[in-house]
Amino acid sequence: MKSAVETLSPTRAKLTVEVPFEELKPSLDKAYKQIAQQINVPGFRRGKVPPMVIDRQVGRGAVLDQAINETLPAKYAEALQANDLTPVAQPEIEVTKLEDNEVLEFTAEVDVRPEIELPSYEGLTAQVDDIEVTDEDVDEQLQALRERFGTLQDVERAAQDDDFVVIDLKATQDGEVVDGAEVTGMSYRVGRGGMIEGLDEALTGLSAGETATFTTSLVGGDLVGTEVEVAVVVNQVQEQELPELDDDFAQEASEFDTVEELKADLRERLGNGKRLEQAAAARDAVLEALLEQVEVPLPESMLTEELNARRQGMEQQLAYAGTTLDAYLEEEGQTIDEFEAELEKRVRDAVAAQFLLDEIAQAEELGIDQSELQQHIVRRAQQSGQDPQEFANHMFEHNHIPELVQEIRRGKALALIVESATVTDASGNHVELKNLKPDGTIGEPEAEVEESAEAGDEAADQAGDEAEVETTEDGAEDSKA
Repeated sequence: MKSAVETLSPTRAKLTVEVPFEELKPSLDKAYKQIAQQINVPGFRRGKVPPMVIDRQVGRGAVLDQAINETLPAKYAEALQANDLTPVAQPEIEVTKLEDNEVLEFTAEVDVRPEIELPSYEGLTAQVDDIEVTDEDVDEQLQALRERFGTLQDVERAAQDDDFVVIDLKATQDGEVVDGAEVTGMSYRVGRGGMIEGLDEALTGLSAGETATFTTSLVGGDLVGTEVEVAVVVNQVQEQELPELDDDFAQEASEFDTVEELKADLRERLGNGKRLEQAAAARDAVLEALLEQVEVPLPESMLTEELNARRQGMEQQLAYAGTTLDAYLEEEGQTIDEFEAELEKRVRDAVAAQFLLDEIAQAEELGIDQSELQQHIVRRAQQSGQDPQEFANHMFEHNHIPELVQEIRRGKALALIVESATVTDASGNHVELKNLKPDGTIGEPEAEVEESAEAGDEAADQAGDEAEVETTEDGAEDSKA
């Protein structure tokens, strides 16, 4: 087999592959056997029909088509390897020449991983915001704690913001109740939103026993976006009574004896949380500084696929939250064009970072061991709310282990870069990145990973064997970035 590559762009290549006909022979023999099992020809037993008879009965063209379809994937993969190309999308393949008993020629256009000239990635500098825990931050936490210990009392007045109401709700379309859009006895806090648009306005001013109707659009289910009529009945109006903020409350709600001790603990916890946020911001700032030093060509097909996936994911999240993209943009004071531009920039930066970190991981010869893969599997399972064993089994069975391996290697590459960087806050103070873990994540407790690790042991052991192959045989990677 002979192959040649033509570079169409920094991220797209065209392979021309010439396959001598003798290399098609195994696939031709297989095609004849399969077709012989599928046809009935008088005078011949099923499966014993000679090739020349099949050519007359079915046609040589059908046999060639089957043999070519059998051969192309392997020859395409062989040509990729011979020309040191890593695809990031499915190819567009076209048979350009077929001379029976002579030669098969085909072309394959495909988006490929770009070649990147690595910039210097040691000693980068970046800046992040100062850490500040305000009195308002502490008061907000105290208020949330008081609300947890609050009690509800029925009131004989109209509902207003922050009241709790017990309601019956029913949505109809053309007089028919919408499936799944009828609830009774539901508790809801007026003014907090997050359910259906128009509900807060309808409830405000209603007393127990009163009803209101309004028109809105559904934000979830099969009828998302459909306009419906909603009837809401108020059964109870309740006012929340909060406990006094005194030492007795501190003792009831915490392990502290005084309010001042409770406030000090809340301030410390908020500070710890903000330090984790600052560490994450520092990591991102260092990565952004690295991206500014190099121009990474990006495959358009990959960008389009990632953009569509992110749009879909965000729309699903908004639907779960009981709102729409239009409502979200209105709340954020953002136009659809601004949103799309921001989303595209995030996607471009993310894809560029993947390619760049892959190159650095390769240059630094970063590998992984089985325990690292196991912990990563458990962490990913926790993030998605899945059982670690089931998640590990799914990853292994669907050949996603190379993707997980590459995620870990990218994390290691990022950790390596951040470790050598100098990060300061807006006041010029050095930011200590003690919470940055070796895989590039921020401050995730080891205990949580260790407690869940046993659940994924068996599948992770299998995955680890797979990972060893992926990282020892020339750093093999999955074809996706």
